Amino acid sequence: MGRIALAVVLAVSFTFASLAVGAQQARRSPRLGVLLFSSPETDPNVAALRQGLADLGHTESHNLTIEYRGAGGKPERLRDLAVELVAAKPDVILALGGDVLPFVRAATSTIPIVMVVSNDPVAAGLVASMARPGGNMTGVTFVSSDLAAKRLQFLKDMAPRVSRVGVLWNPDHVDPEYRETQKAAQALGMRLQSLEVRNAGDFDTAWQSATATRVEAVIAVSSRLMTLNRQQIIESSQERRLLLGSGWGPWAKEGALFSYGPDLNAITQRAATYVDKILKGAKPADLPIEQPTKFELVINLKTAKALGLKIPPSVLGRADQVIE
Repeated sequence: MGRIALAVVLAVSFTFASLAVGAQQARRSPRLGVLLFSSPETDPNVAALRQGLADLGHTESHNLTIEYRGAGGKPERLRDLAVELVAAKPDVILALGGDVLPFVRAATSTIPIVMVVSNDPVAAGLVASMARPGGNMTGVTFVSSDLAAKRLQFLKDMAPRVSRVGVLWNPDHVDPEYRETQKAAQALGMRLQSLEVRNAGDFDTAWQSATATRVEAVIAVSSRLMTLNRQQIIESSQERRLLLGSGWGPWAKEGALFSYGPDLNAITQRAATYVDKILKGAKPADLPIEQPTKFELVINLKTAKALGLKIPPSVLGRADQVIE
């Protein structure tokens, strides 16, 4: 009987030990859902996200499972993909893009959502406030009310004689940049021309308007539409010998005169900290939406020379990166 009892005790102990190990393994493998406008292979933010998660100890295929859903650049697929992702029941969903977020929000009111957006989520009616978003959403936004004025000031510092500036923007992308640019233009004594584009077919009309109103420089307000047509915008501005500025580093690196705005990779990596906090038990409603506090000025000196523009040393000295 003693041997039988001992065997039973050992068997029970082994069973409980196995269950405990299984439970620990389950706890070590949370699931993150990611909805993308493009795809994991082509989206420029995915590498930064993975790095941010790895820095916090969450390594894909090791102790974190990531369910990706990519629309392949087809916005009409986002609704179904959001529903499909929610059905997979991840612990957290990351929505990359202000045009992606509404579909995830509509698909679930219970699964925590972390956003990475370039629009204003409060003005878009997605959250109650930046400080207390409420509901099941939080995250980061690229929007900062100071950016537009500083961007226009940099343009003025680089080219003091410029007085007519066109603003290439999408009114359907809810952010304060056009409004803030208007205020800054008045303070700097510059005339502003609105160049509205809601889809790719509007660009020709916008450039015709720029020519008709004799604008000398263009500020492209960042949005999905602008990013998808970035190379065309850069080439069109160069053909018309217009100074071009925008919000993110890739613009200047690809041929725009300058960019001034947040580091996209740094912002995306910050979103990873929200995922980490939620996986550790934090509630989205208690996590304020973060706005950028560090900005980079990138100047393309090659483009400046092609335009016959001499950038003052005082401005070059303030640049975080100069492309020659």
